[in-house]
Amino acid sequence: MTDNARYSAYAAHDAARHCHATPEAASFEEAALDFVDRWHPAADADGEVTVIVLDRQTGREQCFTVDIGAGAAEPC
Repeated sequence: MTDNARYSAYAAHDAARHCHATPEAASFEEAALDFVDRWHPAADADGEVTVIVLDRQTGREQCFTVDIGAGAAEPC
């Protein structure tokens, strides 16, 4: 299942070596939210996590700031 995932994501403070596939995600934003929900990266003092999402098919990356409390992602 993980091998067919289109997106992978990691917390910016952890670097790419902690990248995880997000098999259920259908978009960059969903991948960022799924990553935070599944792997619970440490949030900053404002309750936010910066997440880098990689499209495994194209190599394109996008950055999102995820508000843990609100469960919302905004582009960096």
